[in-house]
Amino acid sequence: MSDKKKGDKQALKALRQERKTSIERARNAIKTQNKDIKAIRAAMKDGGRTVPEIAEATGMPTAQVLMYVATLKKYGEVAEGPKDGDYFKYELAAK
Repeated sequence: MSDKKKGDKQALKALRQERKTSIERARNAIKTQNKDIKAIRAAMKDGGRTVPEIAEATGMPTAQVLMYVATLKKYGEVAEGPKDGDYFKYELAAK
């Protein structure tokens, strides 16, 4: 291996070690988000639900569920259904 490649490899290894805690924190955040989104999808699989209903079913705070639902709606994974009182019902989008 050339000296440049060895130097690059060592620099990359040192950088990974330096940022180890940040990488681990990001990895754990992604795992938590994926678990939360899976729970929200499971709560919606039987039909449309309002944000408070989803929050109750998943045990998550309403504000957190609202952010996830808004994001899923933005990316076309959730569709806004009819209004139920003061809240819209959200349902999984057909794929």
